[in-house]
Amino acid sequence: MSRLFGTDGVRGLANGLLTAELAMQLAQAAAVVLGHERSTDGKRPRAVVARDPRASGEFLAAAVEAGLSSSGIDVYDAGVLPTPAAAYLVADLDADFGVMLSASHNPAPDNGIKFFARGGQKLPDDVEDAIEAQLGKEPQRPVGADVGRIQRFSDAEDRYIVHLLGTLPKRLEGLKVVLDCAHGAASGCSPQVFKDAGADVVVIGAEPDGLNINEGVGSTHLGPLKEAVVKHGADLGVAHDGDADRCLAVDHEGNEVDGDQIMAILALALKDAGKLKDNILVATVMSNLGLKIALRDAGIAIRETGVGDRYVLEAMRDGGYNLGGEQSGHVIFSDFATTGDGVLTGLQLAAQVALTGRSLKDLSSAMTKLPQLMINVKGVDKARAATDEGVAEAVAAAELELGETGRVLLRPSGTEALVRVMVEAADMETAERVCKGLAAVVKERLGAPSEMAV
Repeated sequence: MSRLFGTDGVRGLANGLLTAELAMQLAQAAAVVLGHERSTDGKRPRAVVARDPRASGEFLAAAVEAGLSSSGIDVYDAGVLPTPAAAYLVADLDADFGVMLSASHNPAPDNGIKFFARGGQKLPDDVEDAIEAQLGKEPQRPVGADVGRIQRFSDAEDRYIVHLLGTLPKRLEGLKVVLDCAHGAASGCSPQVFKDAGADVVVIGAEPDGLNINEGVGSTHLGPLKEAVVKHGADLGVAHDGDADRCLAVDHEGNEVDGDQIMAILALALKDAGKLKDNILVATVMSNLGLKIALRDAGIAIRETGVGDRYVLEAMRDGGYNLGGEQSGHVIFSDFATTGDGVLTGLQLAAQVALTGRSLKDLSSAMTKLPQLMINVKGVDKARAATDEGVAEAVAAAELELGETGRVLLRPSGTEALVRVMVEAADMETAERVCKGLAAVVKERLGAPSEMAV
Protein backbone atom coordinates (compact mmCIF):
# COMPACT_ATOMS: atom_id res chain seq x y z
CA MET A 1 0.00 0.00 0.00
CA SER A 2 1.34 3.45 -0.90
CA ARG A 3 2.18 5.90 1.86
CA LEU A 4 -0.80 8.08 2.80
CA PHE A 5 1.33 11.05 3.87
CA GLY A 6 2.94 13.00 1.05
CA THR A 7 5.59 15.70 1.20
CA ASP A 8 3.19 18.04 3.01
CA GLY A 9 0.67 16.00 4.97
CA VAL A 10 -2.32 14.13 3.56
CA ARG A 11 -3.74 15.88 0.53
CA GLY A 12 -6.37 15.03 -2.07
CA LEU A 13 -9.85 15.67 -3.41
CA ALA A 14 -12.17 16.52 -0.53
CA ASN A 15 -14.90 13.87 -0.25
CA GLY A 16 -12.83 11.81 -2.69
CA LEU A 17 -9.60 10.64 -1.06
CA LEU A 18 -10.01 13.00 1.87
CA THR A 19 -13.32 12.13 3.50
CA ALA A 20 -14.77 13.17 6.84
CA GLU A 21 -14.26 9.59 7.99
CA LEU A 22 -10.55 9.67 7.14
CA ALA A 23 -10.17 13.08 8.76
CA MET A 24 -11.67 11.77 12.00
CA GLN A 25 -9.53 8.62 11.89
CA LEU A 26 -6.36 10.65 11.31
CA ALA A 27 -7.26 12.88 14.25
CA GLN A 28 -7.89 9.86 16.48
CA ALA A 29 -4.57 8.34 15.40
CA ALA A 30 -2.74 11.63 15.99
CA ALA A 31 -4.28 11.84 19.45
CA VAL A 32 -2.57 8.56 20.34
CA VAL A 33 0.80 9.42 18.78
CA LEU A 34 1.07 13.15 19.54
CA GLY A 35 -1.18 13.60 22.56
CA HIS A 36 -0.15 10.69 24.72
CA GLU A 37 1.67 12.70 27.39
CA ARG A 38 -0.40 14.38 30.05
CA SER A 39 1.00 17.40 31.85
CA THR A 40 2.24 17.01 35.41
CA ASP A 41 -0.90 18.68 36.74
CA GLY A 42 -3.08 16.06 35.06
CA LYS A 43 -4.63 18.37 32.48
CA ARG A 44 -5.70 16.95 29.15
CA PRO A 45 -3.42 17.35 26.11
CA ARG A 46 -4.19 20.37 23.92
CA ALA A 47 -4.26 20.84 20.15
CA VAL A 48 -4.68 23.92 17.95
CA VAL A 49 -6.86 23.43 14.84
CA ALA A 50 -6.97 25.94 11.95
CA ARG A 51 -8.03 25.89 8.31
CA ASP A 52 -8.07 27.89 5.12
CA PRO A 53 -11.46 29.12 3.80
CA ARG A 54 -12.26 26.20 1.46
CA ALA A 55 -15.87 25.06 1.79
CA SER A 56 -14.73 21.50 2.53
CA GLY A 57 -12.62 22.79 5.42
CA GLU A 58 -15.80 23.33 7.40
CA PHE A 59 -16.83 19.68 7.57
CA LEU A 60 -13.26 18.38 7.65
CA ALA A 61 -12.36 20.63 10.59
CA ALA A 62 -15.50 19.46 12.37
CA ALA A 63 -14.46 15.84 11.81
CA VAL A 64 -10.92 16.50 13.05
CA GLU A 65 -12.17 18.27 16.16
CA ALA A 66 -14.62 15.44 16.85
CA GLY A 67 -11.84 12.89 16.49
CA LEU A 68 -9.54 14.79 18.82
CA SER A 69 -12.05 15.67 21.52
CA SER A 70 -13.52 12.15 21.55
CA SER A 71 -9.96 10.92 22.14
CA GLY A 72 -9.44 13.11 25.19
CA ILE A 73 -7.75 16.11 23.52
CA ASP A 74 -8.79 19.68 24.34
CA VAL A 75 -9.23 21.57 21.06
CA TYR A 76 -8.53 25.25 20.47
CA ASP A 77 -10.41 26.14 17.28
CA ALA A 78 -8.47 29.00 15.66
CA GLY A 79 -10.77 29.24 12.62
CA VAL A 80 -9.44 30.53 9.30
CA LEU A 81 -5.75 31.36 9.58
CA PRO A 82 -2.55 30.90 7.54
CA THR A 83 -0.60 27.68 8.00
CA PRO A 84 2.36 29.51 9.60
CA ALA A 85 -0.04 31.14 12.06
CA ALA A 86 -1.21 27.70 13.17
CA ALA A 87 2.39 26.61 13.65
CA TYR A 88 3.20 29.75 15.64
CA LEU A 89 0.15 29.36 17.86
CA VAL A 90 1.03 25.77 18.75
CA ALA A 91 4.29 27.11 20.19
CA ASP A 92 2.76 30.26 21.69
CA LEU A 93 0.05 28.29 23.49
CA ASP A 94 2.53 25.53 24.40
CA ALA A 95 0.04 23.06 22.92
CA ASP A 96 0.94 19.41 22.44
CA PHE A 97 0.36 19.58 18.68
CA GLY A 98 -1.55 21.34 15.93
CA VAL A 99 -3.64 20.48 12.87
CA MET A 100 -3.93 22.60 9.72
CA LEU A 101 -6.51 21.92 7.01
CA SER A 102 -5.40 23.30 3.66
CA ALA A 103 -4.33 22.29 0.18
CA SER A 104 -2.11 25.36 -0.16
CA HIS A 105 -2.02 26.57 -3.79
CA ASN A 106 -4.26 23.76 -5.10
CA PRO A 107 -7.77 24.55 -6.42
CA ALA A 108 -10.80 24.67 -4.13
CA PRO A 109 -12.03 21.06 -4.56
CA ASP A 110 -8.80 19.77 -2.97
CA ASN A 111 -7.95 19.87 0.70
CA GLY A 112 -5.31 18.53 3.04
CA ILE A 113 -4.46 17.76 6.64
CA LYS A 114 -1.05 18.43 8.13
CA PHE A 115 0.13 18.09 11.69
CA PHE A 116 2.57 20.13 13.74
CA ALA A 117 4.43 18.72 16.73
CA ARG A 118 4.99 20.59 19.98
CA GLY A 119 6.71 23.89 19.28
CA GLY A 120 5.05 24.18 15.86
CA GLN A 121 7.56 21.89 14.16
CA LYS A 122 6.75 19.82 11.08
CA LEU A 123 6.58 16.10 11.73
CA PRO A 124 9.47 13.86 10.72
CA ASP A 125 8.68 10.89 8.49
CA ASP A 126 8.81 8.36 11.32
CA VAL A 127 6.14 10.20 13.31
CA GLU A 128 3.89 10.45 10.24
CA ASP A 129 4.43 6.72 9.73
CA ALA A 130 3.43 6.10 13.34
CA ILE A 131 0.17 8.04 12.82
CA GLU A 132 -0.53 6.11 9.63
CA ALA A 133 0.20 2.80 11.39
CA GLN A 134 -2.32 3.76 14.09
CA LEU A 135 -5.14 4.07 11.54
CA GLY A 136 -7.60 1.21 11.89
CA LYS A 137 -6.59 0.45 15.45
CA GLU A 138 -8.96 1.01 18.33
CA PRO A 139 -8.93 4.74 19.21
CA GLN A 140 -8.83 6.16 22.70
CA ARG A 141 -12.38 6.42 24.05
CA PRO A 142 -12.40 8.30 27.37
CA VAL A 143 -15.72 8.96 29.08
CA GLY A 144 -17.19 11.47 31.47
CA ALA A 145 -14.85 14.24 32.54
CA ASP A 146 -11.98 12.79 30.52
CA VAL A 147 -13.40 13.66 27.10
CA GLY A 148 -11.81 16.63 25.39
CA ARG A 149 -13.49 20.02 25.17
CA ILE A 150 -13.67 22.33 22.13
CA GLN A 151 -13.33 26.07 22.55
CA ARG A 152 -12.93 28.99 20.21
CA PHE A 153 -9.38 30.36 20.16
CA SER A 154 -10.75 33.90 20.18
CA ASP A 155 -7.49 35.86 20.15
CA ALA A 156 -5.58 33.59 17.75
CA GLU A 157 -5.32 36.13 14.92
CA ASP A 158 -4.38 38.97 17.28
CA ARG A 159 -1.57 36.92 18.82
CA TYR A 160 -0.18 36.14 15.38
CA ILE A 161 -0.35 39.78 14.23
CA VAL A 162 1.41 41.03 17.37
CA HIS A 163 4.12 38.44 16.80
CA LEU A 164 4.64 39.54 13.17
CA LEU A 165 4.82 43.22 14.07
CA GLY A 166 7.50 42.42 16.62
CA THR A 167 9.82 41.09 13.89
CA LEU A 168 10.03 44.32 11.90
CA PRO A 169 13.39 46.13 11.72
CA LYS A 170 11.53 49.26 10.52
CA ARG A 171 7.92 50.32 10.22
CA LEU A 172 6.36 50.82 6.78
CA GLU A 173 5.13 54.42 6.88
CA GLY A 174 5.46 56.04 3.46
CA LEU A 175 5.09 52.79 1.51
CA LYS A 176 2.10 51.87 -0.63
CA VAL A 177 1.73 48.08 -0.84
CA VAL A 178 -0.71 46.00 -2.87
CA LEU A 179 -1.60 42.67 -1.26
CA ASP A 180 -3.04 39.72 -3.18
CA CYS A 181 -4.41 37.27 -0.64
CA ALA A 182 -5.52 34.59 -3.17
CA HIS A 183 -9.01 34.60 -1.61
CA GLY A 184 -7.30 32.48 1.00
CA ALA A 185 -6.32 32.19 4.63
CA ALA A 186 -4.45 35.51 4.76
CA SER A 187 -7.45 37.59 3.59
CA GLY A 188 -8.02 38.93 7.09
CA CYS A 189 -4.67 39.03 8.84
CA SER A 190 -2.30 40.11 6.04
CA PRO A 191 -4.06 43.42 5.23
CA GLN A 192 -4.44 44.10 8.95
CA VAL A 193 -0.79 43.55 9.83
CA PHE A 194 0.48 45.66 6.93
CA LYS A 195 -1.87 48.47 7.97
CA ASP A 196 -0.78 48.14 11.59
CA ALA A 197 2.84 48.35 10.37
CA GLY A 198 2.08 51.76 8.85
CA ALA A 199 1.74 50.93 5.15
CA ASP A 200 -0.83 52.39 2.80
CA VAL A 201 -2.52 49.15 1.71
CA VAL A 202 -4.47 48.22 -1.41
CA VAL A 203 -6.05 44.76 -1.21
CA ILE A 204 -7.09 42.39 -3.98
CA GLY A 205 -8.06 38.72 -3.83
CA ALA A 206 -9.43 39.00 -0.31
CA GLU A 207 -13.07 38.00 -0.71
CA PRO A 208 -13.08 34.26 0.00
CA ASP A 209 -16.36 32.46 -0.55
CA GLY A 210 -15.12 28.93 0.02
CA LEU A 211 -14.89 28.17 -3.69
CA ASN A 212 -12.67 30.88 -5.21
CA ILE A 213 -9.40 30.21 -3.38
CA ASN A 214 -6.39 30.57 -5.73
CA GLU A 215 -8.75 31.16 -8.66
CA GLY A 216 -6.93 33.50 -11.04
CA VAL A 217 -5.19 35.32 -8.19
CA GLY A 218 -2.40 34.80 -5.69
CA SER A 219 1.19 33.66 -6.08
CA THR A 220 0.35 31.28 -8.94
CA HIS A 221 -1.43 34.01 -10.96
CA LEU A 222 0.54 37.25 -10.68
CA GLY A 223 -1.18 39.11 -13.52
CA PRO A 224 -3.81 40.88 -11.38
CA LEU A 225 -1.18 41.94 -8.84
CA LYS A 226 1.10 43.36 -11.53
CA GLU A 227 -1.78 45.37 -12.97
CA ALA A 228 -2.86 46.64 -9.55
CA VAL A 229 0.65 47.74 -8.54
CA VAL A 230 1.06 49.82 -11.71
CA LYS A 231 -2.51 51.16 -11.58
CA HIS A 232 -2.22 52.36 -7.98
CA GLY A 233 1.36 53.61 -8.26
CA ALA A 234 2.41 51.29 -5.43
CA ASP A 235 5.96 50.76 -4.24
CA LEU A 236 5.56 46.99 -4.37
CA GLY A 237 3.08 44.15 -4.37
CA VAL A 238 2.97 40.96 -2.32
CA ALA A 239 1.19 37.77 -3.38
CA HIS A 240 0.28 34.88 -1.09
CA ASP A 241 -1.01 31.43 -1.92
CA GLY A 242 -4.13 29.88 -0.38
CA ASP A 243 -2.62 29.11 3.02
CA ALA A 244 -0.10 32.00 2.96
CA ASP A 245 3.01 29.93 3.57
CA ARG A 246 4.65 31.47 0.52
CA CYS A 247 5.23 34.93 -0.89
CA LEU A 248 6.12 36.27 -4.31
CA ALA A 249 6.49 39.97 -5.02
CA VAL A 250 6.14 42.58 -7.75
CA ASP A 251 8.21 45.76 -8.02
CA HIS A 252 6.80 49.21 -8.76
CA GLU A 253 7.08 48.62 -12.53
CA GLY A 254 5.12 45.36 -12.36
CA ASN A 255 8.13 43.05 -12.66
CA GLU A 256 8.00 39.72 -10.82
CA VAL A 257 10.40 39.20 -7.90
CA ASP A 258 10.57 35.47 -7.23
CA GLY A 259 11.65 33.50 -4.18
CA ASP A 260 15.31 33.41 -5.21
CA GLN A 261 15.44 37.18 -5.56
CA ILE A 262 13.61 37.63 -2.25
CA MET A 263 16.12 35.34 -0.53
CA ALA A 264 19.02 37.27 -2.09
CA ILE A 265 17.67 40.57 -0.76
CA LEU A 266 17.04 39.21 2.72
CA ALA A 267 20.30 37.24 2.96
CA LEU A 268 22.31 40.32 2.02
CA ALA A 269 20.38 42.42 4.54
CA LEU A 270 20.93 39.91 7.35
CA LYS A 271 24.63 39.65 6.53
CA ASP A 272 25.01 43.42 6.56
CA ALA A 273 23.32 43.47 9.98
CA GLY A 274 25.59 40.69 11.25
CA LYS A 275 22.59 38.39 11.75
CA LEU A 276 23.00 35.73 9.02
CA LYS A 277 24.12 32.59 10.86
CA ASP A 278 27.54 31.45 9.53
CA ASN A 279 26.81 33.56 6.40
CA ILE A 280 24.90 30.61 4.93
CA LEU A 281 21.60 30.49 3.07
CA VAL A 282 19.79 27.16 2.69
CA ALA A 283 18.15 26.69 -0.73
CA THR A 284 17.09 23.80 -2.95
CA VAL A 285 18.80 22.49 -6.07
CA MET A 286 16.13 24.26 -8.14
CA SER A 287 17.25 27.75 -7.11
CA ASN A 288 18.69 29.78 -9.97
CA LEU A 289 22.47 29.69 -10.36
CA GLY A 290 22.36 33.48 -10.37
CA LEU A 291 21.48 33.34 -6.66
CA LYS A 292 24.60 31.35 -5.87
CA ILE A 293 26.81 33.65 -7.94
CA ALA A 294 25.42 36.84 -6.37
CA LEU A 295 25.75 35.56 -2.82
CA ARG A 296 29.18 34.05 -3.41
CA ASP A 297 30.42 37.46 -4.48
CA ALA A 298 29.02 38.87 -1.22
CA GLY A 299 30.69 36.24 0.95
CA ILE A 300 27.55 34.14 1.49
CA ALA A 301 27.53 30.40 0.83
CA ILE A 302 24.51 28.30 -0.16
CA ARG A 303 23.74 24.95 1.46
CA GLU A 304 21.75 22.99 -1.14
CA THR A 305 18.96 20.52 -0.37
CA GLY A 306 16.45 18.44 -2.27
CA VAL A 307 13.26 20.04 -3.51
CA GLY A 308 10.70 20.70 -0.78
CA ASP A 309 10.51 23.05 2.16
CA ARG A 310 10.73 20.14 4.61
CA TYR A 311 14.26 19.42 3.38
CA VAL A 312 15.17 23.08 3.71
CA LEU A 313 13.85 23.00 7.27
CA GLU A 314 15.82 19.86 8.10
CA ALA A 315 19.06 21.39 6.85
CA MET A 316 18.38 24.61 8.75
CA ARG A 317 17.73 22.73 11.98
CA ASP A 318 20.76 20.47 11.53
CA GLY A 319 23.11 23.40 10.89
CA GLY A 320 21.44 25.98 13.09
CA TYR A 321 20.96 28.29 10.09
CA ASN A 322 18.35 31.04 10.23
CA LEU A 323 17.38 31.73 6.60
CA GLY A 324 16.33 29.36 3.84
CA GLY A 325 13.70 28.77 1.22
CA GLU A 326 12.64 27.92 -2.29
CA GLN A 327 12.27 29.66 -5.63
CA SER A 328 8.49 29.23 -5.28
CA GLY A 329 8.44 31.70 -2.40
CA HIS A 330 8.60 29.46 0.67
CA VAL A 331 10.99 31.52 2.80
CA ILE A 332 11.83 30.41 6.32
CA PHE A 333 13.13 32.74 9.04
CA SER A 334 13.96 30.35 11.86
CA ASP A 335 14.51 33.28 14.23
CA PHE A 336 10.77 34.01 14.00
CA ALA A 337 9.03 30.97 12.52
CA THR A 338 9.16 27.18 12.27
CA THR A 339 7.89 27.03 8.70
CA GLY A 340 7.58 29.16 5.58
CA ASP A 341 5.53 32.29 6.29
CA GLY A 342 4.34 34.42 3.37
CA VAL A 343 3.04 37.28 5.52
CA LEU A 344 6.28 37.45 7.50
CA THR A 345 8.31 37.35 4.28
CA GLY A 346 6.29 40.13 2.70
CA LEU A 347 6.70 42.29 5.79
CA GLN A 348 10.45 41.74 5.91
CA LEU A 349 10.78 42.52 2.21
CA ALA A 350 8.76 45.73 2.52
CA ALA A 351 10.82 46.68 5.58
CA GLN A 352 14.00 46.48 3.50
CA VAL A 353 12.50 48.93 0.99
CA ALA A 354 11.62 51.27 3.88
CA LEU A 355 14.93 50.79 5.67
CA THR A 356 17.20 51.34 2.66
CA GLY A 357 15.13 53.91 0.77
CA ARG A 358 15.79 51.84 -2.37
CA SER A 359 13.11 50.50 -4.69
CA LEU A 360 12.38 46.78 -4.78
CA LYS A 361 13.58 46.78 -8.38
CA ASP A 362 16.91 48.20 -7.28
CA LEU A 363 17.23 45.76 -4.38
CA SER A 364 16.43 42.76 -6.58
CA SER A 365 19.13 43.79 -9.07
CA ALA A 366 21.68 42.37 -6.61
CA MET A 367 20.96 39.05 -8.32
CA THR A 368 20.97 38.42 -12.06
CA LYS A 369 18.72 35.51 -12.97
CA LEU A 370 20.30 33.21 -15.51
CA PRO A 371 18.00 31.97 -18.30
CA GLN A 372 16.47 28.68 -17.20
CA LEU A 373 14.64 26.09 -19.27
CA MET A 374 13.01 22.84 -18.19
CA ILE A 375 11.75 19.94 -20.32
CA ASN A 376 9.64 17.18 -18.81
CA VAL A 377 10.53 13.85 -20.43
CA LYS A 378 7.56 11.63 -19.71
CA GLY A 379 7.01 7.90 -19.38
CA VAL A 380 10.57 7.02 -18.43
CA ASP A 381 11.98 4.50 -16.01
CA LYS A 382 13.11 7.00 -13.42
CA ALA A 383 15.59 4.64 -11.76
CA ARG A 384 17.33 3.93 -15.07
CA ALA A 385 17.45 7.60 -15.90
CA ALA A 386 19.67 8.12 -12.90
CA THR A 387 22.12 5.35 -13.84
CA ASP A 388 22.12 5.16 -17.65
CA GLU A 389 25.66 5.64 -18.97
CA GLY A 390 24.57 7.42 -22.16
CA VAL A 391 22.56 9.96 -20.19
CA ALA A 392 25.43 10.47 -17.75
CA GLU A 393 27.88 11.08 -20.61
CA ALA A 394 25.54 13.63 -22.21
CA VAL A 395 25.15 15.47 -18.91
CA ALA A 396 28.91 15.55 -18.38
CA ALA A 397 29.45 16.98 -21.87
CA ALA A 398 26.79 19.64 -21.29
CA GLU A 399 28.33 20.63 -17.97
CA LEU A 400 31.74 20.92 -19.58
CA GLU A 401 30.34 23.21 -22.27
CA LEU A 402 28.46 25.44 -19.81
CA GLY A 403 31.33 25.75 -17.34
CA GLU A 404 30.75 28.14 -14.44
CA THR A 405 28.14 30.16 -16.33
CA GLY A 406 25.52 27.42 -16.33
CA ARG A 407 24.45 24.10 -14.91
CA VAL A 408 22.41 20.97 -15.60
CA LEU A 409 19.93 19.23 -13.34
CA LEU A 410 18.22 15.92 -14.12
CA ARG A 411 15.59 15.25 -11.49
CA PRO A 412 13.16 12.32 -11.44
CA SER A 413 9.65 13.44 -10.49
CA GLY A 414 8.50 12.31 -7.08
CA THR A 415 4.91 11.72 -8.25
CA GLU A 416 4.98 11.05 -12.01
CA ALA A 417 6.81 8.77 -14.45
CA LEU A 418 8.99 11.51 -15.86
CA VAL A 419 12.41 13.10 -15.58
CA ARG A 420 12.80 16.87 -15.44
CA VAL A 421 15.72 18.14 -17.51
CA MET A 422 16.69 21.64 -16.38
CA VAL A 423 19.43 23.76 -17.91
CA GLU A 424 20.67 27.22 -16.95
CA ALA A 425 23.03 29.15 -19.19
CA ALA A 426 24.36 32.62 -19.82
CA ASP A 427 21.75 33.14 -22.57
CA MET A 428 18.43 31.56 -23.50
CA GLU A 429 19.66 30.34 -26.89
CA THR A 430 22.34 28.22 -25.23
CA ALA A 431 19.96 27.01 -22.52
CA GLU A 432 17.40 25.93 -25.13
CA ARG A 433 19.94 24.17 -27.34
CA VAL A 434 21.56 22.25 -24.48
CA CYS A 435 18.26 21.39 -22.80
CA LYS A 436 16.66 20.07 -25.99
CA GLY A 437 19.78 18.06 -26.71
CA LEU A 438 19.74 16.41 -23.30
CA ALA A 439 15.99 15.74 -23.50
CA ALA A 440 16.55 14.04 -26.85
CA VAL A 441 19.22 11.80 -25.31
CA VAL A 442 16.87 10.84 -22.47
CA LYS A 443 14.12 10.13 -25.00
CA GLU A 444 16.41 8.02 -27.17
CA ARG A 445 17.97 6.08 -24.30
CA LEU A 446 14.77 5.52 -22.34
CA GLY A 447 12.13 5.75 -25.07
CA ALA A 448 9.80 8.55 -24.05
CA PRO A 449 7.95 11.48 -25.60
CA SER A 450 8.82 14.91 -24.23
CA GLU A 451 6.90 17.98 -23.25
CA MET A 452 8.53 21.36 -22.79
CA ALA A 453 7.81 23.54 -19.79
CA VAL A 454 9.59 26.83 -19.17
